[in-house]
Amino acid sequence: MLKKNAKKINLALQGGGAHGAFTWGVLDTLLGDGRIEIAGISGTSAGALNGAALKSGMLEGGNEGAMKKLDWLWSEIGATSHPTMLPWMTGLTPADVSKSLELSPYYMTLDAVSRIASPYAFGPLYENPLRRVVEQFSYDRVCALQGPDLYVCATNVRSGKIRIFKGSEISTDSILASGCLPTIFKAVEFHDPETGAIEAFWDGGYMGNPALFPLFDKHLPDDIVVVNINPLYRDAVPKSASDIQNRINEISFNGSLLRELRAIEFVGRLIDQDKIAEDAMKKVLVHMISDDALMTQLSVATKLIPNSYVLGELKEAGHRAAKKFLTDHFDDLNDCSSINLASMFA
Repeated sequence: MLKKNAKKINLALQGGGAHGAFTWGVLDTLLGDGRIEIAGISGTSAGALNGAALKSGMLEGGNEGAMKKLDWLWSEIGATSHPTMLPWMTGLTPADVSKSLELSPYYMTLDAVSRIASPYAFGPLYENPLRRVVEQFSYDRVCALQGPDLYVCATNVRSGKIRIFKGSEISTDSILASGCLPTIFKAVEFHDPETGAIEAFWDGGYMGNPALFPLFDKHLPDDIVVVNINPLYRDAVPKSASDIQNRINEISFNGSLLRELRAIEFVGRLIDQDKIAEDAMKKVLVHMISDDALMTQLSVATKLIPNSYVLGELKEAGHRAAKKFLTDHFDDLNDCSSINLASMFA
């Protein structure tokens, strides 16, 4: 239940496959705290799934309803774990499980096939395993005018431009499009009311992971809390083929976010120097919740192959990171940024 004078924030939820369970833990903590009111959500891929679950659950039963809906979502995703993986996880750390999955015949076959065969080659055998989950959302609530504003990011295949879905535009197809990795899934094609044509979409992470600009609207609060699940920095230089490919993906999927953060820092500096009027552009306050120490121990294998153990560990890591954020930076909310963007880009 929200407490009196709760602080209003926006959430920017990154995509990263099954690593989005970290965001599950973060949201569970923020919702349970009671001092935070969520006004807007921009999500990509797993971030879009988390955002849709949060909003629909909130309209059904407040913060407690949102927490229950997130639990339901991740239990559904966890249920898709490959059963032969479960015995390997006994007594292992998430890093051990990640390495075991990377070396497993199941993952190596999946990885090899994705590099040499198009998902279109599977013909009638093709199936997006997330569709059965996403179809179960209550779209009357996901698309409702009430509750947090929700924005879902995807990439238009033909134009290469970002597409932001909101309100009644959000559907099973648009959420699946937001998480459509083209080496694994066929492009999601459907009628786009914005263009009036059948458009094809890939993962939103290529152009916005997630997009921040929808949260700049004047009716939304100044604070954006980014839940980051793709490490911004890795100390070790990747040497193996899989590590190199993983880091390439992290850099490309963080690129759009870093560009928007740089723009926020630039505009904030101009406002502080009185070079533009403060009411001419919004001064955005930026916060970030992440656990790079954990994420750098994991690999693309645990992004693509969800399993109950790693999902549970990621949720607990999200709990810890969010609790630390609230302890260290709750007073910064609605007052100042809690990350130094100038030093980030120095």
